[in-house]
Amino acid sequence: MSNVNELLREQVTLEVDCLDRIYLNGYVPTLQVGGQLVKFLTKHLGNKIPSPALLGKRGAAFRQAVQDYADENEIPMIKFRPGQRKDEVAATYREKFSETEGVVFIGVAQERAKSFKAQKRKKGPYVIFDWSRQSVYVNHYYFYLQDVEFGPAFIKVCSYVPYAIKVYLNGHEWAKQQLHQAGIGFETLDNGFLSCEDPAGLQAICDRLGPE
Repeated sequence: MSNVNELLREQVTLEVDCLDRIYLNGYVPTLQVGGQLVKFLTKHLGNKIPSPALLGKRGAAFRQAVQDYADENEIPMIKFRPGQRKDEVAATYREKFSETEGVVFIGVAQERAKSFKAQKRKKGPYVIFDWSRQSVYVNHYYFYLQDVEFGPAFIKVCSYVPYAIKVYLNGHEWAKQQLHQAGIGFETLDNGFLSCEDPAGLQAICDRLGPE
């Protein structure tokens, strides 16, 4: 009896080696512990007391800035429902997007993040806040993009301190963009290639995608 690999091998029309999904994580190295946050709120921003209310104001300002950006550029803002498949929503909006590149839409989802919580205590006549890293549920913003070089991508930004960022790219989509620019014909799959006029050229393109 044939195994799965043998059955699939009979259906393969093209085989290339390529990076697939790529995640880039961004963070602020000086906002990872409570003491750094206190310094950020007092020394950097010039506040006398490192109050949680200060972070609330910054979060509200960020949310308003995103809304203003969406309104000014006529970009749809979508609130994801719990359990909703974000890829399916993105596919619907990407089908309607006709520009060469830009922000397709902005998604908003409340998700868990490793952030900070403050505990208030009194020290004589003064109020002191002790900060510690804890798990919280806060809004995350997904900026779904169409890029000339990388095709479909998104940038995920946490709206609350320490403002973590994740960038999602796809190696297959990058290779497709390079084929378009080189004028090489191909048939596409959702996440790969069905056929290509120049398989060797496609592999050479895939080999170019690296850390640099």
